[in-house]
Amino acid sequence: MKKVTLLTGTAAMLAVLSAPAFAQTEISTGADATGISRIDDRIGDIEDAVTDSFDRDQDADRFGPADRRTGLFGTMSLSYTGRTGNTENQDLAIAGRINNNEGAFAQSVGLSIEFGEDDFGNKDQEEVNAIYDAQYYFNDQFYAFALGRISQNGLVDGVRNSPSQSDEDFAAEFSDFRRDAFLGFGPGYRVINTPDTAWRVQAGVGVRYAQTGAAYAGTDSFIDGDGDLVVTGADTSSNTDVGYIASSRFYHRFNETVFITNDTDWLGSSDIDDVISNELGVNFRVSDQLATRVSYTTEYQENREIRTNNRLGVAVVYGF
Repeated sequence: MKKVTLLTGTAAMLAVLSAPAFAQTEISTGADATGISRIDDRIGDIEDAVTDSFDRDQDADRFGPADRRTGLFGTMSLSYTGRTGNTENQDLAIAGRINNNEGAFAQSVGLSIEFGEDDFGNKDQEEVNAIYDAQYYFNDQFYAFALGRISQNGLVDGVRNSPSQSDEDFAAEFSDFRRDAFLGFGPGYRVINTPDTAWRVQAGVGVRYAQTGAAYAGTDSFIDGDGDLVVTGADTSSNTDVGYIASSRFYHRFNETVFITNDTDWLGSSDIDDVISNELGVNFRVSDQLATRVSYTTEYQENREIRTNNRLGVAVVYGF
């Protein structure tokens, strides 16, 4: 196994930016009343978003499990905000993760629950997700994996979330997944595993379950040629099918200042829409104080009206 430290300056800067804080604080006396704290919180949100962007390239399994923490450990967190006055809404978020790493076997379970309302008290988020991840390493190159996920979006229900929801957004709900789950397993192999280049691939088979908004509601809708919303009947059956998953994780370091990553995932089955995602990231350490990440993400879902979504991201961290 190999131990490699990359972009140390960047990691140090990100560690400072992402240090947790649990006490009730304000940037200075009177900052809450004058609105300074609100802007300071927004600055923190931007820093967190940039940190998350860099964290996506910090692949814990890139060179194998040598540096993994052993034993049973985990985290739990809860956040609640309630507002009254000119806006009447509330937000709740619960998340947790439990890990157990013993020898060649590592596994983890994660859960997230999120409920939210907009400024008018209408629900704008109602999501529950659970994940399972496990690997068993036979040697430095060959391993077996298991993956499990179940997601539910309570807003995909065939009912308008609010009077202000557009016809286009409402129609899109019927093709979105209300429930989507997968449980699979298979082999994985490290094709290349050097300090400068790491590439691993894995593929497996499992069971995939999906229920669209149209199947849940028993109706479907679309925008016709005149721009009007048309509602029709729909099949109410969900889909349970044999699913397939294939993934690739590639990393290459050109020199001490530049490295790239490319993450590809494909989830498919015969009766349920295929889902493919690819994220290419280029990371630069311009100096010990300045680091940049540019990413391009493509997400594809079969049989969706607009099948492909693309996103360009740029993140910069400067510390002094």
